[in-house]
Amino acid sequence: MSLFVRKPMDALMNEAAETGTHTLKRTLGSRGLIALGIGAIIGAGLFSITGMAAANHAGPAITISFVVAGLGCLFAGLCYAEFASMIPVAGSAYTYSYATMGEFMAWIIGWDLVLEYAVGAATVGISWSRYLVKFLDGFGITLPSELIAGPWDGGIINLPAVFIIVLMSLLLIKGTKESAFVNSIIVVVKIAVVLTFIILGWQYINNDNYDPYIPDNTGKFGDFGFSGIIRAAAIVFFAYIGFDAVSTAAQEAKNPKKDMPIGILGSLLICTVLYILFAHVMTGVTSYTTFAGKDGIAPVAVAIDHMGAADAAGVIKPDYPWLNRAIVVAILFGYASVILVMLMGQSRVFFSMSKDGLIPKIFSAVNPKTQTPAKNNFLFMIFVSAFAAFVPARVVGEMTSIGTLFAFILVCVGVWVMRKKMPDLPRAFKTPMVPLVPILGIAVCLFMMVFLPMDTWIRLLVWMLIGLDIYLVYGAKNSHLGNGTSSRKGMKLARLTGIALAVLLAIVGFLHQNTVGFDADKTLLYISLAFAVVHAGLYASKLGRAEDKA
Repeated sequence: MSLFVRKPMDALMNEAAETGTHTLKRTLGSRGLIALGIGAIIGAGLFSITGMAAANHAGPAITISFVVAGLGCLFAGLCYAEFASMIPVAGSAYTYSYATMGEFMAWIIGWDLVLEYAVGAATVGISWSRYLVKFLDGFGITLPSELIAGPWDGGIINLPAVFIIVLMSLLLIKGTKESAFVNSIIVVVKIAVVLTFIILGWQYINNDNYDPYIPDNTGKFGDFGFSGIIRAAAIVFFAYIGFDAVSTAAQEAKNPKKDMPIGILGSLLICTVLYILFAHVMTGVTSYTTFAGKDGIAPVAVAIDHMGAADAAGVIKPDYPWLNRAIVVAILFGYASVILVMLMGQSRVFFSMSKDGLIPKIFSAVNPKTQTPAKNNFLFMIFVSAFAAFVPARVVGEMTSIGTLFAFILVCVGVWVMRKKMPDLPRAFKTPMVPLVPILGIAVCLFMMVFLPMDTWIRLLVWMLIGLDIYLVYGAKNSHLGNGTSSRKGMKLARLTGIALAVLLAIVGFLHQNTVGFDADKTLLYISLAFAVVHAGLYASKLGRAEDKA
């Protein structure tokens, strides 16, 4: 069979109808799914990346950035809703791509989703650690600096980040119903915190902080001005990750055809409104410049410190000192729910990939007692913990954004393809104005990808090449829709894709170096070139093999 073989809809429906102790348990209703989405959406981007993006790229116009990112999410969300109601199987964009564009594209998106969910969980874990440190400082407790940050952030290992990721992983292993219950409680607290911040902070808005609303560009692409707004939109896009995580739970929804669209679009709508209001208050109570530097990843606490009147010395005395600590506690719980949903989404994507034979069976092994992929959760607990322990927050945050944007593009393409190829399939929810909505979704997401920093593109290309290596060595051979060997039609095209990615990596490496200056550190350029040369040579040497003609 070709590498572009599509998974039959009958097989997907049979998979969705499976029951028994070795399948995922259906326990989630529409409210639980909305809570799942909100649990993932409100957290990382709102409480951490918003301040960084405002300070470095958009200024007060960060609210416009949220609107731009929200539009991209709306178009993609409508496409996700159609797929989720039509194909109620775990796996999200991976499963949708398998049904519409074939195995090779499905593998690419499945591997890419690791950037969205696993790396996303690591980002939030790092932010959780920063808030824990700030909270403990209020009690005079100081943790050793070398144990609260990775080596690139001035420490040795980020132990608090490891702790929260391990804790949430163990809860997922316990069971989906238990995890959803805990998440629902946290979501109520989290929404209450956001509303409290908006209501109390509104009276402290100083309109001078909005002048200029769109700071002039510094002369560097992406630093304020129009390009800064779009770059900030691409970065805060990370804040919207969550509504798509709902789709990974399709196989655990009680009535997926009805409840999945409600869960996806409902959580997206609620959070978008809260985001815009929150960002408006945050940049109104204090200048966006105060979010830069040390506390840039904890802007909420910084903003609360400015909710008060200045004394004779010009020092602001917060009117709600209790609110600062209370909100930090609530944020700690809120971050925990984000990590929970991200880890859940990641394990369900790999669960589906494993059931299709593209990765080892251990990822689809279900514990008959808890009816969860416990071994899968355990392995990602180790991987994500290691990432959070050692990798800088900025790097993982931007990697997550580009991975998510790429996933959204493929889902929009998939809906368009499905309408053309299978127009008569029953759909409980239909994306309006096809192909206009998918085209707009593709355009907005691609536009934001272009505005992400070049070093983020380098990491994406390196990650995709690693994924292609694994697919050609293991996935193509072991796929249940394959022929049990590496001799499959389409291998030549896959290798040509690898060569193209390698060439693109070298080009992006030079573009990045040109942006930062050739007098700056060239480590990333050398890594890009070495990785590109090795892969281009490896794939070129295998062109013309017998399996390429199979």
